[in-house]
Amino acid sequence: MRFMLLVKATRDFEEGILPDEKMLSEMATYTEELVKAGAKVGCERLQPSSMGTRVHYAKGKFTVTDGPFTETKELIAGFSMIEAKSLEEAIEWAKRIPFEDGEVEIRPLFELADFPVDPAEQPDGWRDKEEQFRATAPARKPGTVRYIGLVKADRNTEAGVMPDEKFLSDMGAFMEEGMRAGVFLSGEGLQPSSKGARVRFSGTQRLVTDGPFIEAKELIAGYAILQFTSPAEALEWTKRFVQVDAPGRLNGECECEIRPLFEFENFGSSEAIERFRNLKTGTKK
Repeated sequence: MRFMLLVKATRDFEEGILPDEKMLSEMATYTEELVKAGAKVGCERLQPSSMGTRVHYAKGKFTVTDGPFTETKELIAGFSMIEAKSLEEAIEWAKRIPFEDGEVEIRPLFELADFPVDPAEQPDGWRDKEEQFRATAPARKPGTVRYIGLVKADRNTEAGVMPDEKFLSDMGAFMEEGMRAGVFLSGEGLQPSSKGARVRFSGTQRLVTDGPFIEAKELIAGYAILQFTSPAEALEWTKRFVQVDAPGRLNGECECEIRPLFEFENFGSSEAIERFRNLKTGTKK
């Protein structure tokens, strides 16, 4: 099973304070352990919410709000995607993260097998295209910045209400267009928080809380990694996404937060950053 370990933001993160070399080194060691165990799938660090934008769409109207956003406890600072046999195993990996403060939310990802086959599905429809998309990693384009789009949850997503065939087909067509345009790099849906857990860090203490969690409007229902040549292009594609996504959501409304990701060049040169770079490229030293 694949799980997302969603790292919640802290005040230091929101103020743009980067981890020191000691923390980076400890995180590099932890990530190397994930790789050695065959558990690591990917990880990314988001830039602070001051660099982000939220787009809300309902009843034919867009509302665009620039960051920073105030609910620091529920903002996402980064994530790791891991393979684990169970939620309990994923929690154990989360508990090993070398944090002395903060919180990590563990959520299983939707797999294609979780979506019942609809009799209306057509050959080479959304399911086949999604399989092809997952099997072929799109290429990075020079001159682009990577972003993450975070789709907010609602009562329906938290209740496990599955989208219908028309919605899946429409979203599949939109994703295919994004792939052809070289915009979409990856994307996944998260299962409801009732199937997840949170680990709270305080020094050496680890407090585990099982889902569900009550703040549905701030929970994440899905994400996409994207690449754009400008903030204006990122905003335009996000507006198009929420317009396609809204019909499948509660009350026909959707909100998506778009944030740029950190790249290695955003950090100074260091031994720990070089270790992370080698993990990303598969280089052995």
